[in-house]
Amino acid sequence: MRPLHHHIRQWQRLRRGLLALGTARATLLLSALAALAALLLSQGALWLAGRGLEASVALLALLCAGVIAPLLAWPLLRLWAEAEAARARLDVLATRDDLTGAYNRRQFLVLTDREWARCRRYEMSAAMLMIDVDHFKRVNDLHGHLAGDLMLREIARTVSGTLRQPDLFGRFGGEEFIVFLPHTDTLGALDAAERIRDHVARLALEWRGETIRTTVSVGAVSLDGEHDSLGAWIADADLALYTAKGAGRNCVRTPPTPHPHRPPRGDILPTRHNDETRGL
Repeated sequence: MRPLHHHIRQWQRLRRGLLALGTARATLLLSALAALAALLLSQGALWLAGRGLEASVALLALLCAGVIAPLLAWPLLRLWAEAEAARARLDVLATRDDLTGAYNRRQFLVLTDREWARCRRYEMSAAMLMIDVDHFKRVNDLHGHLAGDLMLREIARTVSGTLRQPDLFGRFGGEEFIVFLPHTDTLGALDAAERIRDHVARLALEWRGETIRTTVSVGAVSLDGEHDSLGAWIADADLALYTAKGAGRNCVRTPPTPHPHRPPRGDILPTRHNDETRGL
């Protein structure tokens, strides 16, 4: 005997299939199935009684099923569709930032923690970007918070447009955004970060007869063996961001070398990551 959760999954799959058809077509399908079942049952009962097939009984069964089935199926399917839409809206509210549409901080951390563990286990490359809008307070002070909100939405849209389908993009808080890039080495992370910086720098927001422009600073860090937790990895991305801020903003940086929070590595040769840091 199959377990209960298997039957629940089957029922959910059937319900999703009916909802995918749309309420009208699903109602027609259920009505047709109900009519066929009524016809078979009525004629089967007559055959068992030894009376043979009767057209009047078949017509009555079809008529009853054709009237009753839509009356029951239509409201039920409407309720299912409304419940599914409400569940989808709740999922969005629970996982997405309501202003920008990016993942909220909690959901981003949940998804990225899973990916971080997978990358560590299978020694896969990955990178993290921390993005901060430069002088955002000035935008709010000069043009108002509505303009600031619109700018955040446009920046989120612009950043999303530069990312790949498997990349994860979230709003980390205030005017800070964060990006997880799977299968990405340091060079790939710097390229993605520079692409984001360039697209935002060319963004022009029309607001009440004025054109508002802004820039972003981006910190980029690839996953390495010393990132023993997701928090340590994000801390490095944050440190890289502050390095970009200190370098004058509107630029991309990796964490400083030597790393201020790590012990010296002795005579280990500089890695490509360190060489790129010096060159930025």
